[in-house]
Amino acid sequence: MTAAPPTTRYEVVVGVEIHVQLKTESKMFCGCSTHVRGAAPNTLTCPVCLGLPGALPVINRRAVEHVLATGLAIGASTPEITRWDRKNYFYPDLPKGYQISQYDLPLAAGGSLSVETSAGVVEVGITRAHLEEDTARLLHQDIDGGGRVSLVDFNRSGIPLMEIVTDPCITSAEAARRYAEELRLLLVTIGASDAAMEEGQMRVEANVSLRPEGTQALGTRVEVKNMNSFRSVERAIAYEIERQTAALESGERLVQETRGWDDNRSQTYTMRLKEESEDYRYFPEPDLPPLRTDAALLESIRASMPELPAARRARYQSSFGLSAYDAGVIATSGGAYFDAAMAAGGGTADPKRAASLFSKIALREMKTTPDVLQSRDPTQLARVVTMVSAGDITSQNAEQVYERHLQTGQTADEVVADLGLKAMTDTSALGEVIDRVVAANPAAVADFHAGKVQAVKFLTGQAMKETRGQASPLVLQQMIEERLSRS
Repeated sequence: MTAAPPTTRYEVVVGVEIHVQLKTESKMFCGCSTHVRGAAPNTLTCPVCLGLPGALPVINRRAVEHVLATGLAIGASTPEITRWDRKNYFYPDLPKGYQISQYDLPLAAGGSLSVETSAGVVEVGITRAHLEEDTARLLHQDIDGGGRVSLVDFNRSGIPLMEIVTDPCITSAEAARRYAEELRLLLVTIGASDAAMEEGQMRVEANVSLRPEGTQALGTRVEVKNMNSFRSVERAIAYEIERQTAALESGERLVQETRGWDDNRSQTYTMRLKEESEDYRYFPEPDLPPLRTDAALLESIRASMPELPAARRARYQSSFGLSAYDAGVIATSGGAYFDAAMAAGGGTADPKRAASLFSKIALREMKTTPDVLQSRDPTQLARVVTMVSAGDITSQNAEQVYERHLQTGQTADEVVADLGLKAMTDTSALGEVIDRVVAANPAAVADFHAGKVQAVKFLTGQAMKETRGQASPLVLQQMIEERLSRS
């Protein structure tokens, strides 16, 4: 199947649930470490996260603050009193037979997030953001002699998770992807989570349904799991929309189920029938008291909030005159770095040229070395830009200088000196270069005199090669035109 849109007979309704691991040193209800990556199985555990009888939970304050900060960032409301609930289900990765979560009184309710799509700006309504504990991890392995065995690693059990649930208001696979990307950027910006999908710190699930156009009742809901990248989120939802459309067109009855996404086969597959909320038999957690939110705490969190991604993008466009594309790229990939570079330039570094260098060179380097900006001095971006403005290097060589700086850590001045890239401004030396180029290309000279303007550009390119990009192409073109006009 291809990711074609459904027929206009049906409206697409998508709701997205995102679980993110919160950035804390200890687990949600105990003091065990959350740094489970690389740890030997079942070494970061205690009676609380193992669910042993008599072990009592204690609330992680930092996790609560992260959810409150998220609520403020999305414009959600916070109740004066919230509480914990037991979500009951039986699975090998849940030692207690229930998960401590929140149900009808979440820490953050309501709110929204605006996202840019190819169809324009989409406002995604958010139902809730609440706290809960993570489950253990199941490992499935083949055994000698045939068969498989399932092992349980409890290191992840009890890690604080925030679940953010949207309203059923998203109408395209693209919008769902953009929402997930924007939410991740927001959470990283406010320091609530690293949200690394490849490490399981952010897990996206989508509820997809179709309904006849013009109706209000939601169609049969299908939950899609196992989407391990933003690209997979869009592809899986697009596939599911097409699958459901084809089923309805053929008269097939859809069932409410949970389906997984197979990235290799580019299709969803049935996992199990989907539960309803009443199947979990929620009831108040007896081992934890209700939690009162403090107005002073909320105000202190609000005061410490950094500039949010949407505000940063708007500032880049209004203050620096950047395009929407460059503003979005920089805000997503290196906002703090870019701001430091502009501050270092003291207002003299051209922000548009700096943005162009960043979008072209820094993004390329980050594909192979994702953390390269963390170890590089942002003032060097400003230095490269001011060197171009001062005529010390050409705009063509600026890319080479900035690239070499990011790769080696050398300063811009050191790179220019090592590679001999200081701009040629001596007109007599340039005149000698032009004389050689003109003598070596008589056909192009004849074309110029025959009125073919492209001949000048060709000769300018040859002269640029002679000077290894160290001369201004505009200066060379003017000198070549003057030289040919005299002959």
